[in-house]
Amino acid sequence: MDVEFSKTITILIGNNAQGKTSLIEGIYALSTTKSHRTSKANQMIHFEQDFAKAEAIVEIPDNDEMKLGLIIAKKGKTAKYNGANVAKLTDFVGKLKTVFFAPEDLELIKGSPSGRRRFLDMDIGQIDNLYIYYLSVYNKLLKQRNELLKRYVESDMNHLQLEVLTSQMVTPLIYILNKRKWFLQELGSHTKLIHHFITDGKEDISFEYLNSMRVEKITEDALLQKFESMYTTDKRTRTTNVGSHRDDFVVFLSGMNAHEFASQGQQRTAILSTRLAEIDLIYQETGIYPVLLLDDVLSELDESRQSKLLVSTNNKTQTFITTTSVSGIYQEILDSADVIVIEGGEIDVD
Repeated sequence: MDVEFSKTITILIGNNAQGKTSLIEGIYALSTTKSHRTSKANQMIHFEQDFAKAEAIVEIPDNDEMKLGLIIAKKGKTAKYNGANVAKLTDFVGKLKTVFFAPEDLELIKGSPSGRRRFLDMDIGQIDNLYIYYLSVYNKLLKQRNELLKRYVESDMNHLQLEVLTSQMVTPLIYILNKRKWFLQELGSHTKLIHHFITDGKEDISFEYLNSMRVEKITEDALLQKFESMYTTDKRTRTTNVGSHRDDFVVFLSGMNAHEFASQGQQRTAILSTRLAEIDLIYQETGIYPVLLLDDVLSELDESRQSKLLVSTNNKTQTFITTTSVSGIYQEILDSADVIVIEGGEIDVD
């Protein structure tokens, strides 16, 4: 079935496990080639199926339309752009730009560092393909380095291999660290303004990047020296203990660590502000507003925050909202939206 979503706001309504989230995850996958919920591709494929497929025609303001296609199979992924196969997935990521907000996003504040690193990688990747390239190179070298450390026995050959892999990691690491610091600085500027608006000026928000390398300046010599100082520890623990794969960031509300001191309501508002700030940052860097995907979160926001969300996104984004009921949704949002029922994976377009 072909479905056209033409209004600025589309509300997808239905009971749990009916396919609402699958639809907007399909949109997100066409943007990032990944799921918002999981890093495992096979979890995006329906039970007893060999592959998952998503296709869309996207109309770009003041430009031509683009056709996107993505097949996720157990053996890998295949992407198409305007009917032609894309040789590298990194060239496909970010053609369609999205911002996804779901209840589990609270984990950005109270969850593990790996979740926050994934947030950085997914969002920076939409605006900078070179970042994806360097991240891929770094992760491959990191895997080789860790494999060497797992079977490490002191010898000239093993030490030379360790030095070579370490030196090769430095160039992509410099790019990754600089880009992450830049991204959090820019995102923080936008988030601060939006959070001030949403909280009526009662709270301030900021981010701090925690670099496991702990160097004053991100230079080749400084990073090499840090890696070399960790050789003994790395050999003993048989893994790489510093690098971008060990980094983290902290969210502060009015100078206090949000993970430790903020209520769940404050945390939710902080994440809302962050997601809305992503919209402005993506536009700043690309000249295109992303599609906003809100998965079962609107009913958790009071009328005031829903109203401010509407004001913040007005005339900027196309927005998709999933919900089990329109009860509790701000009337002005309902008045401007297409309301579509999804049941058993089927869309009721009547």
